[in-house]
Amino acid sequence: MNPENDPRHDELRDRLLEQALAEVLAGAGPPDLTDKILAAAEQPESIPVQQKERVMKKRSRWLKIALPASAACLVLGVMVCLLLPATQSAREAARRASMRSKSERIHGLYDGYPSTGLSFEPRTAEPIRVDYDFDIDEDITRPFVVFGNEYGRGPGRGGDKYDMVVENPFRAVKDHPLSTFSIDVDTASYANVRRFLLGEGRLPPPDAVRIEEMINYFDYDYAGPTDATPLAAHLAVAGCPWRPEHRLVRVALKGKVFPQKERPASNLVFLLDVSGSMDMPDKLPLLKAGMKLLARQMRENDRVAIVVYAGAEGLVLPSTSGANREEILEKLGSLQAGGSTNGGAGIELAYRIAQENFITDGVNRVILCTDGDFNVGTTSTAELTRMVEDRARSGVFLSVLGFGRGNLNDAMMETLSNKGNGNYAYIDTINEARKVLVRQMGATLVTIAKDVKIQVEFNPARVAAYRLIGYENRMLAKEDFNDDKKDAGEIGAGHTVTALYEVVPVGATVETPSVDPLKYQPAAAPGETQESPSPAADASPATDELLTVKLRYKEPNADVSKRLEFPLVDRGASFGQANHDFQFAASVAAAGMLLRNSRYKGTATYDAVLEMATAAKGADPHGYRAEFLKMVHRAKDLAGRSEKSEE
Repeated sequence: MNPENDPRHDELRDRLLEQALAEVLAGAGPPDLTDKILAAAEQPESIPVQQKERVMKKRSRWLKIALPASAACLVLGVMVCLLLPATQSAREAARRASMRSKSERIHGLYDGYPSTGLSFEPRTAEPIRVDYDFDIDEDITRPFVVFGNEYGRGPGRGGDKYDMVVENPFRAVKDHPLSTFSIDVDTASYANVRRFLLGEGRLPPPDAVRIEEMINYFDYDYAGPTDATPLAAHLAVAGCPWRPEHRLVRVALKGKVFPQKERPASNLVFLLDVSGSMDMPDKLPLLKAGMKLLARQMRENDRVAIVVYAGAEGLVLPSTSGANREEILEKLGSLQAGGSTNGGAGIELAYRIAQENFITDGVNRVILCTDGDFNVGTTSTAELTRMVEDRARSGVFLSVLGFGRGNLNDAMMETLSNKGNGNYAYIDTINEARKVLVRQMGATLVTIAKDVKIQVEFNPARVAAYRLIGYENRMLAKEDFNDDKKDAGEIGAGHTVTALYEVVPVGATVETPSVDPLKYQPAAAPGETQESPSPAADASPATDELLTVKLRYKEPNADVSKRLEFPLVDRGASFGQANHDFQFAASVAAAGMLLRNSRYKGTATYDAVLEMATAAKGADPHGYRAEFLKMVHRAKDLAGRSEKSEE
């Protein structure tokens, strides 16, 4: 019988082919394949010896084909597995390189967000185009693409981090006659909220909204001090627009202004994050552009050093005279992003360089520029805070500039600036960099008073309860006011600080937190607290005064504070009788409460905010108040869409 036509021969051949194919597809190596093919060939007992010998002779011919084929398939599979991720990485690197190269060679200078023609959809997968401009070589702008689905995903996308804000409640004056807090001149929250609304087309998370920073973002026409005191106080009271039966009190400070020619000599250390997480158009390119703006303001008696950090820290430029502007600009222009983020080591080196070049009676400051994504070395906020707090005692202060989104560690950067005797700003556009580093350079760099505390004593004959709007993370115990060891906020040259209290007059009702009566204390007389009855409870308070504001501050190089005191009398003015600055600050506070969906927003609406802010816009030389109106319009639109989607 011809073996080529023998059905048993065909059956064995088919079995061998199926076995070989199965092994190749399963990725088995050639040695295992050979053994299994031979084992399969020996399984049929019914095949005659002669036919088995003929089959085995053909085995060698089959193996000559099967083994190279299986090896080729295996090699091909390995190559695909190795090359695919590399190809994707190369494609991503090419995309980023293209974005960087384009961002460095486009004409013009655009100063903010587009004013017309944009339609935003919250959290869309499609890109939202926003015009950003980075003044890296005096001639660059580029459209920046924000993807609504990128937040908190992938490397360097751990998600923005904010401290939880628990709003201040109403406090009964009979139980809490004193309200004590540290001033705050940070503006980061406002710029960040603007980025959410105008840059990304979505409402900000509530904890990103710090109302005091929104109010203090704006300039107000407060008069400065007329004597040797570095601060002037401005108190006012009028009707509360979102709850007419209440009163609104403004406590404002204005810092002494230094003309540019009188600015003290500066010893600055630029501490710049060049880690891989900064490799985005709104991070390192914008950082470089902003620091170039500041470098161009340096004078011959100023000094600048540049320290960078990624996986390790490094000194890019030793402390150099501001007269060497081109060298400073060249070093800034050469920076590139890459590596992990060892922020702690960078901070250590920056403070050491600042201390080595300390200028007595000058400005000694580290300017930290980062997204806050510290992921190697010292990463604990507590450890970094202790480090910065300790260095601040040496007279070297800290300013923090935040950049980018997706992994913005807002909570840590605010804490570091507070403990480092500095300020915190968020840079979302080149216009914001110009505001912070050029127009308000004196306020940003030159501290005129430190550890500034405010304590308000309310008259129980006039006030039943009160609520401080904002400043939740700046509250102090009443005992801290007279404790010069207790750290508080700093105020820079020309800075304005505004705080608003919503006050409940005597006779009006309001819900306030309460506790059970104490078992082992004598019953308190009316108007006293059970915890601390007044020794002069029968004394009549100054009934014409609503409250008294007490202020403590230290000179920049002093360890002992000075105290000022200012009373306020309520003349019954309506909200409409208040000046434009008072009305505009109130409109910003109302907008902040709406963005937070505050339980204390009363009758406030976005339409009411627009009406108040438009009427109080006043002189607006830089367009900041007009931009606020755009933000409110956008928030109103987004809030309306959100309500419709929930129906």
